[in-house]
Parts: sequence; C-alpha cells; structure tokens
Amino acid sequence: MKLTRRNTLVLAGAASLLASAGTGNAADKAALEKRSLDELHKAAVTEGGRVIVYAGGDTAGQQDGIKKAFEQRFPGVTLDVIVDYSKYHEARIDNQIATKSLIPDIIQIQTLQNFPRWKAEGVLQPYKPLGWDKVYAPFKDKDGTFTGIFVDAFSNVVNTKLLPDKKSWPTEAKDYLRPEFKGKIVLTYPTDDDAVLFWFKRVVDKYGWDYVAALAKQDPIYVRGTQAPADMVESGEATVTFSTDGGLVPSEGTASRFVLPEADPFVAWPQQAAILKGAKHPEAAKLYLSWLLDKDTQKNVWYMWSVRTDVEPPKGYKPIWEYKNGDPTAFGKFLSDRGAVERFRSQIGLYLAEVKGDPSPGRPGLAPEKALSH
Repeated sequence: MKLTRRNTLVLAGAASLLASAGTGNAADKAALEKRSLDELHKAAVTEGGRVIVYAGGDTAGQQDGIKKAFEQRFPGVTLDVIVDYSKYHEARIDNQIATKSLIPDIIQIQTLQNFPRWKAEGVLQPYKPLGWDKVYAPFKDKDGTFTGIFVDAFSNVVNTKLLPDKKSWPTEAKDYLRPEFKGKIVLTYPTDDDAVLFWFKRVVDKYGWDYVAALAKQDPIYVRGTQAPADMVESGEATVTFSTDGGLVPSEGTASRFVLPEADPFVAWPQQAAILKGAKHPEAAKLYLSWLLDKDTQKNVWYMWSVRTDVEPPKGYKPIWEYKNGDPTAFGKFLSDRGAVERFRSQIGLYLAEVKGDPSPGRPGLAPEKALSH
C-alpha cells in the first residue's frame, strides 16, 4: 500500500549536526538488531501486542495509513499513534518524564533539537533497528539513540487543473509574487511551524526582507498545520503552496503535483524516531522501528526519499544528497540554535499574520494514550 500526504504524516527529523551530538558512553550503545521481523513480531505479541507512538503531525487521523499497513503486516499488534504538533509533544514528554508518568513507547517529532538533548539526559533507549546499517551516516545517531526513518521535504505543490500549463507553475520563490497568485496561495503560519519558518529563513538569506514584505501583499490564505495546504490545493480551494510536501510519484487521479525548484532553496530533512527509556512495550517498539526501516516499507509505503543507501528514488529524481538547494542537514543545524530561531520567528511575525484558530490535530490533552476520534 503506497501512502500519500493525505493519509500519513510528517514525522520528526534530524540532521548531521544532531546525528553526532550527545554524550552517550559505551554502556549506552546498542548492537545491531539480529532478529527477523517475524521474530520481533512474536516477541511483540508475547509482550502484550501494543505500541504507542507520539508523532508530530497535523490531523488526528493523519497516521491512519501507517497504522493500517503495520497492523495488516503484524496481526495481534495494535499501533496507537497520537498526532499533535511537535512543539506540544516535546512538552508532553518533558512533563511526563518529570512526573514519572510516561505514556508513549516512541517519540517522532519535527523539533529535532530535542533528540540530542534527550540523549544527553539519558531518557532515550539506544536501539539499532534492522536496516540501521544501511541508513546514511548523517541520518542516524552513532550510538543508535535516534534514527532517521525517511526523508521529508516541503516545496511547491500546484493544482494542475487550475494550472494546466506547466510553464505557469510556480517553482522559484519569486514566482509566488506574480499578480495572478494574489489570494490563491495557501500558507501554513510560519510562526507556527519550524519547517515552514526555515523555508523563509533560506529565502530571506537569498532575497532579503523585501521578499517577505512583497509576499504579504499577495494576501495568502493562512492555515494551521501543513496538511491543510495539501488538501486545499488538491480540492482547488487554493491554487498553489510551498508549505507542505507531496508524493514524488503522484497518486492516480490526483490534481496536485509536487514540484522542486531549479535554483531556489527547498526544505528537506531526515525524519527521526527514538524509543524512550521506561517504555512499557519495548519489543513492539523495536518491531515498529525495524518495520519502518525495512527496505520494502522504505520503497513501497513512504512517498518521498528513503534514508537507506540501497533504495533508489523514483524515476526523474536524484538522491536527496545531490540537490545543492535542498541540503537535508541544514534544517537540523537551524533548529539547534534556539535563540536565533526565536529571533527570526519574531521578525517574520512582524510581516506575516500571527497564528489564529485551534490547532488542526485537536487537543489530545496532557497524557493521551489513543488517537482522538476522527
């Protein structure tokens, strides 16, 4: 089953700076998993047959595709995924650790700076899943405390029914300043999402603050979360966006297309996941991570780039490393300097709309154990 943006989620990522960070000693290192998926499956069922994941994302049901694929592959094991904005999940984890009330087995969020911090604090359980040895070195912690599971990227998404001529598609940042796109651009609040904020950082570095001022005059349609832009472009409520991802190979019958720029920067990063120390379902957690890194999952379930060295991108695309304007280590470096991030966020807020409205995933609460109804 091939997933799309509409039935999966953006997980958490990291970059080369983060991959080598932390203060783990020899006792904290893990050996490469030797058991097969079938053996891990049996262990997970014996353990109780459940795994709980706190995952960064935008809607309560955004992980339904992953849940279905996992549970079909491993009968008797339930995958419960609670989706919320990464900044809220990081607060939950810190609070649950402080109050000794840990709920999730696995954390996978976009706020990448937390992984080396949590490693240094000793709250992550080192584990090298099946396939870990095939993961690009900059996409994994050398001690196995957190591991890249696939690559995500935010760039141009266009509605091909509204823009049937490819020559009219916006690909570079300045294309969004064209008069015909006024009021037709859907944009995730950059002050609400770090990946979107980083897109602006790269563009401001290249074109200056005049670009942001000009974009503000285009009257973007502001939304919370990065699922809404994908949905709105697909439905025709908006024509274009650059604040979401999309399938490298479009699903049959879809109107939207993901388009990379030729010259301007786009945002790419390896999604990260980690098992938490004290997890109630450690065997099922190991099964889940090993399944995510499995070559078949990497090739046939995820819809963008793989983190594995032995999985080629779809025809027409290069390995993510070969895009000079999409350095997959840059986002993690940006996030590691929290002072600089917050200063830039405050400046963006002077130009573009401040966040309004309820969070798109809903409000899961302090210590959720199941996804919200959807």
